[in-house]
Amino acid sequence: MEKNPWNKTDQWNEELEFLKSIVAKANLFEDIKWGGPVYSYNGKNILGIGGFKSYFGIWFFNGVFLKDEQKLLINAQEGTTKSMRQMRFNSINEIDEKVILQYIKEAISIKEKVLTVKSTKKKSIQSDLLNEACNLNDNLKNAFNEFKPYKQSEFIEYIESAKQEKTKLIRLEKIKPMILSNTGLNDKYRK
Repeated sequence: MEKNPWNKTDQWNEELEFLKSIVAKANLFEDIKWGGPVYSYNGKNILGIGGFKSYFGIWFFNGVFLKDEQKLLINAQEGTTKSMRQMRFNSINEIDEKVILQYIKEAISIKEKVLTVKSTKKKSIQSDLLNEACNLNDNLKNAFNEFKPYKQSEFIEYIESAKQEKTKLIRLEKIKPMILSNTGLNDKYRK
């Protein structure tokens, strides 16, 4: 049995294979995106599966629109995640194939209706620490300015999301070599 790339702890092999066998009945196209299996319909992402430390499950890209009559879906990051919803399991015995296939069928119909959540524009944040570091080092400044705005924002958000000043400084030191080597913060997760 080949290891699932989203099986982070290598403890859910049988469970993930079972989920894959259920998803296969929905005639979705399987691809690897963001390091894990993602299933699409007519080129539109419908769902992904994966295993983590304390659970394994399915996430629906537009799960917010699902009726969720069984009350199985959760928002993994309240306040951050707009439309994705997860169906989590701790045991293969919790999986109900019929229910999952109903959710998948509904998710496909939602994609066909082209329902989406309008994204809200993030307010622009600045990092005084990064600005100061760039002002002291022209190579760093030039390298940082070579990045596209979304990659610059990832670096800034990474620093500024730390609560303590000490952590912000540690993060700044961590990303300096990345910036100088033209490596984006999240490049390793992108295809």
